[in-house]
Amino acid sequence: MTTTSLTVGAEFPFKYIAGDPALDLVNTVDWTSRGPENERLTDFSRLVSWAEEAGVVSARSAATLRKRAATKPGEAAAAHHYALETRAALARLFGRMAAGRAGSRDLHDFNRLLGPPLEQMRLLPAPTPGGQELQLGWEERENRLESVVWPVLWSAARLLTSDEATQICVCGGEDCGWMYVDRSRNGLRRWCQMETCGTREKSRRRAAGGKR
Repeated sequence: MTTTSLTVGAEFPFKYIAGDPALDLVNTVDWTSRGPENERLTDFSRLVSWAEEAGVVSARSAATLRKRAATKPGEAAAAHHYALETRAALARLFGRMAAGRAGSRDLHDFNRLLGPPLEQMRLLPAPTPGGQELQLGWEERENRLESVVWPVLWSAARLLTSDEATQICVCGGEDCGWMYVDRSRNGLRRWCQMETCGTREKSRRRAAGGKR
């Protein structure tokens, strides 16, 4: 995937307002009519920071991933590209799901990305005191830098096959494109964040009304 972000850098903070890590990954760039802008995942280190804050990797795993990336820059660059490719595929699929027109090509692109993490998934002991609880996960995943995205793809698959798939929405703000699961009581949430897109839209409407 080729992106043309007009503005990039760490000055744009990560925000976790979507209700699912897969949608939060989509929201690491602004999907404007001019193309993606305000890139937040500028390199592999920023990707790991996002994943750690999102709770899809532990602090220990994040440190191991950064250490490996420092010694294998080519592998880190490839993993970063893989993350951006994943984000673009998720944005297309979720966007078309929200519009009620997801097609076989969208599913094909997603399933192609989902294959490797499913192949590597294992049933593992859960880190809980006492008992013998089990969980799905990945052994020694830090040895593969692209694995930072695997939990996101798994989360996307779970969301898309859940009752909440019909609650995936795209922000109504102009040139935003951020997405979220609408868990509002009345199901009428329109904005990714009221204090940003909601406020801007209200201001735009007031300005338009004053010109009449």
